Amino acid sequence: MLPITIVGEDFLTMATAVIYARVSSTGERQSTSRQVADLTNYASLNGLKVVEVYEEHISGAKRNEERAVLTECIDYAIANSVDVVLFSELSRCGRAVWEVLDTIRTLKDNGINAYFQKEGLSLFSADGKENPYLAVMVSVLGVCAQMERENIHYRLQSGRKVYVDKNLAETGKSGLGRKVGYRKPADKKREEYKETLKLLRAGYPIRKVAKLTDVSESTIKRLKKEFGI
Repeated sequence: MLPITIVGEDFLTMATAVIYARVSSTGERQSTSRQVADLTNYASLNGLKVVEVYEEHISGAKRNEERAVLTECIDYAIANSVDVVLFSELSRCGRAVWEVLDTIRTLKDNGINAYFQKEGLSLFSADGKENPYLAVMVSVLGVCAQMERENIHYRLQSGRKVYVDKNLAETGKSGLGRKVGYRKPADKKREEYKETLKLLRAGYPIRKVAKLTDVSESTIKRLKKEFGI
């Protein structure tokens, strides 16, 4: 177990912590009580005063923007200069790699430590510097996030090529342009924006989808509304 270390002379008596616990179901079979108990015990053993506990029962498929309790937890930690946020594991920070990175960066930028019990890692090490082990993990996550973006972009371009080739063979036109007043059939849109729709259904926010797919936010909003996503 790696100890949580907070910069300051009175660490053992002054350090404050908040606990964030999440399960992916509201049923009785999954409860946050075990996570809270384990993290409370960790705090006690390491001289941390738990000032707030945040418990969330929400699907892991939900993006961070829909995780009101996680957002509230981080906002509270920042507003009240909490020393450390305790998580049961790294995946509790977000459903996607880039969401985990965003959460870690937000805490780091505000000088707030974080501890991930399953991985046994804290954001800052004993000397108050960024933990080199977690830094390596974050770097790997960054590479994974980049690979994810590149794979999405590749699938998007590949899908567009298939769409264009099919239209050229059938009509002699690419199918990407449109005449004034023309409304593209839903099945055509479903084929052309296959990856975009997939990302929306996976819970990615509109701005993120636009960045990943090079499709305008206005178009994505129309697709989201038209397909009831």
